[in-house]
Amino acid sequence: MFRFFENLVDPYQSWAQTDTPPRKLWPFLRDYIHPFRKVFAFTALVAIANGALDIALIWYVGRMVDFLAQGAPAQVWADHGREILTVAFVILVIRPLIGGTGVALLHNTILTNFGTMMRWRAHSHVLRQPVGWFESDFAGRIANRIMQAPPAAGEAVFQTFDAVAFASTTLVGAAIMLFGADPRLLVPLVLWFLGYIALMRWTVRHAGPAATASSDARSAVTGRVVDAYANIHSVKLFSHDDRELAYGREAIETARLTLQKEMRIVTVMDLVLTSLNGLLIVGVIGWAMMLWYQGAATVGAVAAAATLVLRLNNMTYWIMWATTNLVQNLGTVQEGMETITQPIQLVDAPAAKPLAYTKGQIALDGVSHHYGRGFGGLQQISLTIRPGEKIGLVGRSGAGKSTLVKLILRFYDTESGRILIDGQDIATVSQGSLRAQIGMVAQDSSLLHRSVRENILYGRPEATEAQMIDAARRADAHDFILGLEDPAGRRGYDAHVGERGVKLSGGQRQRVALARVILKDAPILILDEATSALDSEAEATIQQALFGVMQGKTVIAIAHRLSTIAQMDRIVVLEDGRLAEIGSHTDLLAQNGLYARFWARQSGGFIGMDDA
Repeated sequence: MFRFFENLVDPYQSWAQTDTPPRKLWPFLRDYIHPFRKVFAFTALVAIANGALDIALIWYVGRMVDFLAQGAPAQVWADHGREILTVAFVILVIRPLIGGTGVALLHNTILTNFGTMMRWRAHSHVLRQPVGWFESDFAGRIANRIMQAPPAAGEAVFQTFDAVAFASTTLVGAAIMLFGADPRLLVPLVLWFLGYIALMRWTVRHAGPAATASSDARSAVTGRVVDAYANIHSVKLFSHDDRELAYGREAIETARLTLQKEMRIVTVMDLVLTSLNGLLIVGVIGWAMMLWYQGAATVGAVAAAATLVLRLNNMTYWIMWATTNLVQNLGTVQEGMETITQPIQLVDAPAAKPLAYTKGQIALDGVSHHYGRGFGGLQQISLTIRPGEKIGLVGRSGAGKSTLVKLILRFYDTESGRILIDGQDIATVSQGSLRAQIGMVAQDSSLLHRSVRENILYGRPEATEAQMIDAARRADAHDFILGLEDPAGRRGYDAHVGERGVKLSGGQRQRVALARVILKDAPILILDEATSALDSEAEATIQQALFGVMQGKTVIAIAHRLSTIAQMDRIVVLEDGRLAEIGSHTDLLAQNGLYARFWARQSGGFIGMDDA
């Protein structure tokens, strides 16, 4: 039975992805509601049937009081026995069947699948964002919004059916029943309802923004806390526990103050609702008793009216809380939408085709990029890297080396000029096919919080175990990997490396990252300080492996340690975002220019940072 309801909607079904999701709440939710439209319609019908059945039972209590008071027990049973048995059957069989169906639809179909579908689609959308988008926000805040918004949306849908639909049916049924007893009993109900609607409007108008602000404040807390944990080595190195605690407290206090405002609204709502419900109880029951005193209503009518308003009294608290929760959840969804609905900032060109790799020639034609600032970055770079050529890229920090690499990978689009690989503008080919032809080892070799095996196979998931181990050997990583053991007792290639690979030393992370790129075996290779975390002996070993890997590939290598790139075919020197010098190591030394000064000024093989 559970599987039937759980499988009514597949949360992972295919959908038409868009680069520009709706930014308004209801159009945004409508896309997610569409697969559930039949389930929602049936759930609404069940909620209406449930509410109608409850009102009918209250009406029948009044009827039963009247016929029990009018005759002897034997006569009452003779006249109404079959009717009582029918009602008992409805209570014992029909009511649980309807109620159980409603509960299963809400809990097993909607609540479990609606949030799952939203989280899956939101995660898919966010993963398509470019690197620069992630560099502009806290990873913790992005993740928090992905985690909070979907279940909040599911809860909002749940409250709509569990409370709003059921309550609406109950209210309409109550009005019909009171009208049937005496139309005058509708007066206190109508007056109460007008006050209740006014209170609800006030609550929704104030609780919505308060809930959004509170959710945003919680996300800020998460962002700051995760930022501290992710950089715990720096926190401890500089003994800034107190500073981070103060930084976190500032966000926590803001979250507390926003929650205080939200809770004040809730308290006012509760006090006013209690007063309104008191007026309802006294008004309806008092009026019914007055009608009974005048002989215009039966005892059963008074009993039914009393039961009804007491039920409404209890239900209105539930409905108001449900409505408040609904608004709070929608506020959380809206806060999450600030991340989930952001347009994809870097997309494939319409009808983009896969990169047709032939030789590996890379051409930069008047390339400029300033990260939207109008200064810094790269200025009018024109450079052709021949197929199979190995280029060393040097320059002071901020000269534009990493920017150039990011543009070749199309992590950013050029602001002017073009980058071509084998004559194809990389802006016109699919990003996936472009990056499939490029292997890169970065200076910060962060690893996934998974096993060593999974991290190496990330380069080529379909590789065999033997190929994976061979790549590790070539990266001089196999021996130390065999000696690894994580806190869960997993050993060797099954050992997990921790978040960003923190359980490994810098050199070990670098070697695993090298093994991953070796396994990928892409025809274009980019090395960004690929041996920076290694000692001299290990560097010499890895360089030999890298020279083997470079054979037949087009290579771009960034290094501050000039000895690591002295054997490159050509060396490109960048200065202030411009191409300053280009030539072989010998030629550049002979020119006695910027590169020669770098070489002469090195201490331990690093580029000096001062001006000559």
